[in-house]
Amino acid sequence: MTRLILIRHGQTEWNAAGRYQGQIDLPLNALGRQQAEQIVQQLDGTQLAAIYASDLARARETAEVLARATGLQVQLDRRLREIEQGEWEGMPFTEIQRRYPRELEQRRENPLGFVTPGGESIRQVRQRVLEAAEEICRRHPNDTVAIVSHGVALAILRAHYQHLPIERMWDLVPANGEVTEVEA
Repeated sequence: MTRLILIRHGQTEWNAAGRYQGQIDLPLNALGRQQAEQIVQQLDGTQLAAIYASDLARARETAEVLARATGLQVQLDRRLREIEQGEWEGMPFTEIQRRYPRELEQRRENPLGFVTPGGESIRQVRQRVLEAAEEICRRHPNDTVAIVSHGVALAILRAHYQHLPIERMWDLVPANGEVTEVEA
C-alpha cells in the first residue's frame, strides 16, 4: 500500500484575490513561499521516497522547497495540473456569476460533466489525475510519496482514496499549503 502525502501548493496573488486560476501559470506570492516552508516543517521526519508535482509554477515551486529539504528530485507530471477553466480563468467568481449565469446553472445540474467554455470537465480531470496517481503507486509500492498539486486535482484524489462519492469532491478541496494523507 502506498502512502500518499497530498499537498496543495502555496498561495498565489490570484488565490488571494479570489480569481479562478485553472492552468494559468502563476508563481507563489510571499505567503505562498512561507506556506511551502511550513510544509517542510510539518513533514519533518517523514521518509519520502519521491516527490511528484504538477508542472505549473505554483506547484513546482512548492515541491522544490520540499525537495531541497529532503534531497529528492521533483518529478513533474502535467496530468497533475489543475482543472482547465477556459474562459473563466482570471475571473473572480462574482464576474462569472454576472457573465455566465446559464453556465453556472448547468454546472450545478451536471457537476461532473459540465465543461466551462474552453475548459474541461471534472470527469476529464478525474481520468488524468487518477491515471497519474495509479502510475505513481505502481512505481512506489509500500512507499511514502508526496504529490504537490492543485485544489480540484487533490479533491479528486481524496474522494477516490477515501472511498467517498466524487460528487462530494467540492467539500474536499484543500486550502493553500494544506497537507493531507491517504493510503492507496
